[in-house]
Amino acid sequence: MKKLIAMLLALTMVLSLGSMAFAEEAETPELPDYLTGLDLGEFTTIEEGKLIMSTNAAFPPYEMVADGEGFAGTGFEGIDVEIAWYLAQAVGLELQIDDMEFDSALIAVQENKSDMMLAGLTYNEERDEVMDFSTPYANGVQVVIVPEGSPIETVDDLASAEMIGTQRGTTGYIYCSATPEDGGYGEDHVTAYDNGATAVQALLNGQIDAVVIDNGPAKEYVAANPGLKILDTEFTNEDYCLAVDQDNTDLLNALNTVLETMIDNGLVDEIVSHYVSADEAE
Repeated sequence: MKKLIAMLLALTMVLSLGSMAFAEEAETPELPDYLTGLDLGEFTTIEEGKLIMSTNAAFPPYEMVADGEGFAGTGFEGIDVEIAWYLAQAVGLELQIDDMEFDSALIAVQENKSDMMLAGLTYNEERDEVMDFSTPYANGVQVVIVPEGSPIETVDDLASAEMIGTQRGTTGYIYCSATPEDGGYGEDHVTAYDNGATAVQALLNGQIDAVVIDNGPAKEYVAANPGLKILDTEFTNEDYCLAVDQDNTDLLNALNTVLETMIDNGLVDEIVSHYVSADEAE
């Protein structure tokens, strides 16, 4: 428990140093002119006047609980938080962020408890059966964390691992828990955790042999925990999207209009660059 607390404190310090300057500068940003007056059509949301976002705010640098008011007073900060705030502003709604476990955030959209999900979410065919996805706005690379000196030196070596840790509900879990015939390692060799920090703590405790997680949070966890490293080879490469309930076409079209305008005008790249350096994004 002491190790976990120390890890979380160290991680908080790393994140606050990386994003504090921009959060202070842009605490109440103005909506760019190109995001006003867009033709968004007619759409409805769950609660009048609000755009409710479900997320798992333990996924730096995409979403994190802020130490203070957070970005624009939301109580949160991160790439997805800022993108969601601009989306809400452009469609004339107040952003409400509901923090929960990753798989609960997926279900919240499907049960109409939230309007959209942003949480480092990647497209796959299984999710596409119950949710509709936006235009991709960022790239996500999944990597493998192991202890220094581990016999696991490449992704191929994961086949020899007794136990692999992932975050519950993520594509990392889906890929790893698939049968060997489908390119995975089998459910018996994968443990799902509620968040990345818990998975990394299990790795530090020797309960698992490796953690498969996205590159952004992986770098934060490794920086906060000497003795861990990231393998040089990628596990997989994916695109991040937001998602709405299946067939919620009107809302998705409105959000896509705003999102694509943000991408075309460089705002998304600007947001990402405040949290991820050019070297880290490569």
